Amino acid sequence: MELSERKIKILTIAVEEFIKDSAPITSGSVKDRTSLDVSTATLRNELNALEAMGFLKQLHTSGGRVPTAQGYRFYVENLLRNIKATNGELEDVRKLIENRTQSLTDIVSGIAKIISKATNYPTVVLVNGLENLILQEFKIIPLLGSQCMVLIGTNYGYITNNMDIEATAENCQDASDYLTKYFKGETMGFMMENISQFKRGMSGEIKAFQNVVDNIILGLSKMNQQKLLNVQAESVVDLVDKERVEEAKRVMKTLNDKEELIQVLDNDNEEISAFVADDNGEKCSVVSAPIIVGGNKLASIGVFGPQKMDYMGIASALKVVVDELNKEKGE
Repeated sequence: MELSERKIKILTIAVEEFIKDSAPITSGSVKDRTSLDVSTATLRNELNALEAMGFLKQLHTSGGRVPTAQGYRFYVENLLRNIKATNGELEDVRKLIENRTQSLTDIVSGIAKIISKATNYPTVVLVNGLENLILQEFKIIPLLGSQCMVLIGTNYGYITNNMDIEATAENCQDASDYLTKYFKGETMGFMMENISQFKRGMSGEIKAFQNVVDNIILGLSKMNQQKLLNVQAESVVDLVDKERVEEAKRVMKTLNDKEELIQVLDNDNEEISAFVADDNGEKCSVVSAPIIVGGNKLASIGVFGPQKMDYMGIASALKVVVDELNKEKGE
């Protein structure tokens, strides 16, 4: 629906003021908060028009107006077209991603914590593109019995896994050197697709440690089918204090439903996007952003909350964090 520039400005003020202090908007408050050179009567007519169009509603006949779900959606869509990174949490992000000795799990958890802290809303990170990780090195370490620890260095930290492999220390070292030599700088997906061809061409070279390589590929194949989910839900307690209890309950219900979280975040979006909850609906709102590695999507970050949440602050925080992650890891 096309809105005039003046209507967009008035609707933006209405949404932002309601998010800020839960105060319904009136023609007088719009007059105080804008530089529009029009009368209060004209502003009142504009508010009436926005209400008739479904962007605002009156809670009481003589009261001010508040945004509807349609109003929030228009505001968010307009906001996301020109979102700029203005949040100041960059230093924490840089420290986190520069420490390449951390495990992927710890880095994912750290990303979620940083964003949750920056936005003061529950945050979820879904890693659903392990095949796009760029390989850097392999370390296979024999343990007691028939156990080996496998450390796979990637551009997003280490992946660790313990496997049942009968192998000598020499075979583990040879397998580590072989995998690092031929697949360093490639994606995990490339290795999985091409390992059979490499093995056929070098059957004599890898015969002694082929059992080790085969078990690692089998383990990675199973891992590739999994989705790593990290939920930072501590700030949901704050929602109970500042939002309606029922909305906070809906957020908590979503955060406790792993399948729903995966369904919400497992998408093809390559830009920051938002879903605005319906009025009195069962769903909660979510602002999400992708983490792109080498042109391919590695993960999605989602910030969950009620219909009335700080979309601008959340989108800004997500943009600055995602831009930094993409810049550092895409090199």
